[in-house]
Amino acid sequence: MIQEGFPEWRCRNCLNTWGDAKRSFDSVVAFVRQKEDHMLRNDGRILLQLVHGDLLDQPVEVIVNAWNRNIIPWWLLLPQGVSGAIKKRGGYEPFKELGRMGAIPPGGAVVTGPGRLPFKAIIHVAGINMLWRSSEQIIRDCVVNAMNIVREKGYKSVAFPLIGAGTGGFDEGEAFQIMQDSLAACDFQGEVRIVRFKRA
Repeated sequence: MIQEGFPEWRCRNCLNTWGDAKRSFDSVVAFVRQKEDHMLRNDGRILLQLVHGDLLDQPVEVIVNAWNRNIIPWWLLLPQGVSGAIKKRGGYEPFKELGRMGAIPPGGAVVTGPGRLPFKAIIHVAGINMLWRSSEQIIRDCVVNAMNIVREKGYKSVAFPLIGAGTGGFDEGEAFQIMQDSLAACDFQGEVRIVRFKRA
């Protein structure tokens, strides 16, 4: 049972608040590792869960793929990360759709079919710029624009990777904190998962 008087973001399992966690990599990631799964609520609307595992194995209606500006043809890029996993398990059809959509502004989001994956759709966000780097504003825009699509399409659950981490130059703790802050401002009645990759 959640005690009264806690800030808006609350951990249902341990009663610690994410606001109490420091923003540094060591503190946030150590906090996350300590508890495998966390569920947090924002004003009773969003149910935000941080999980360890594979984005493609999440029981949600739609997933988010951290993509690029969509200027370089997808077939010239080496399969890696989330996109590589989607190509391997879901096929090339989502990326063929992407190829017909043209350039995506940094932080922008577009939606395609899921290919062979068991989701209703895949939302692709431009999480890096032309120099293959991310920024706080890009991460925030990715989250907001992806959630706009989720609401417009009527999806009830969505799973995100850690946008901006790795290739984008942000460590996992920083990326998670930015995403959490951005989701806190979203008006959405459904489940949102942020997935920190962990091999089975």
